[in-house]
Amino acid sequence: MGIIFQILVVYFLLLVSCSANKNVPAFFTFGDSLVDVGNNNYLQTTAKGNYFPFGIDFGNNPTGRFSNGRTTFDILQQELGFTHFTPPYLAPTTVGEALLQGVNYASAGSGIFNSTGYLFGDRINFDTQMSYHGRTVLAIMSRIIPAAQKLLRRAIYGVAIGSNDIMFKESAPVAMSEEAFLDFLISRLKSALTTLYNLNARKIIVTNAGACGCIPFEKDIHPVPKGSCVRLINRLAHTYNDKLKGMLAELNKDLQGAKFIYVDIYRIILDLTNNYVSYGFENATSACCWSAVGRGGLLPCNPLSKVCPDRSKYIFWDVFHLTDAANVIAARHMMDGGLNYTSPMNFRQLVQS
Repeated sequence: MGIIFQILVVYFLLLVSCSANKNVPAFFTFGDSLVDVGNNNYLQTTAKGNYFPFGIDFGNNPTGRFSNGRTTFDILQQELGFTHFTPPYLAPTTVGEALLQGVNYASAGSGIFNSTGYLFGDRINFDTQMSYHGRTVLAIMSRIIPAAQKLLRRAIYGVAIGSNDIMFKESAPVAMSEEAFLDFLISRLKSALTTLYNLNARKIIVTNAGACGCIPFEKDIHPVPKGSCVRLINRLAHTYNDKLKGMLAELNKDLQGAKFIYVDIYRIILDLTNNYVSYGFENATSACCWSAVGRGGLLPCNPLSKVCPDRSKYIFWDVFHLTDAANVIAARHMMDGGLNYTSPMNFRQLVQS
């Protein structure tokens, strides 16, 4: 009976996996290092994660992900039943049939402003990410002409961008007031999301700017008391997020059939850092991949860095990014969270809609 039960469980899981893939044939990703899976490996940039200890818990295989393991969108794809993560657009193997499961265009250092991140070197700026997706759409349409629109409209589109613009506001092309700067960001993002809609995207999740003032990097360059975050940066992110939420509500109203989901990464990070013990973490302030003094935020993770022995106890992997364990919590809130984390519905409801 035990063996029969195990077989039935496996069969049930296979059915769930197949059902998920049937509902969501593809997953397209746009953004920055939070969701980059290796595009920057092919660029001339200092922002790369293709060396150890990155990927130490990803089969001990640095892929270009800026984590010890998976990104939040990786985890969502696994929840959907995807057997392979969607590949980076710049990989030479991302052609033909590989396009039909989705593509990742994200690039570390990029922002909504095309100039954001120039200090790191090359990156796929946001306009170029959209341009690359246009090429992908054409390739898909030429490959499966009758079914292309159906695939594109059932696919999930994940957009995780804006935090670099907040942290590196000085790289804006011209001097702007805070209000004008944020309004320009929202205007550019709205235009890009409308372009996605015109390319047959209908199910789009958009993460807001995280609580950047709480990451080790910002805490070390702007020293704050223990348990505090850099208020100026968090205030800028919070104001941007309010504008983003309103803009997405407008798009849902104005674009027929559109389902834009606002994901409150800002609130998720605050929840994690304020209530880390209840989530099973032991450290909510320091980088696990640690370099130099303080919280490890003065230098990026590198081959000479010290690595904490138990990554599951740390919220932050390096000076900017979450650990796999923290990403699992974030993805869980996206998947099944209430309106305090996602609105107007959560990710599972979006998939089933």
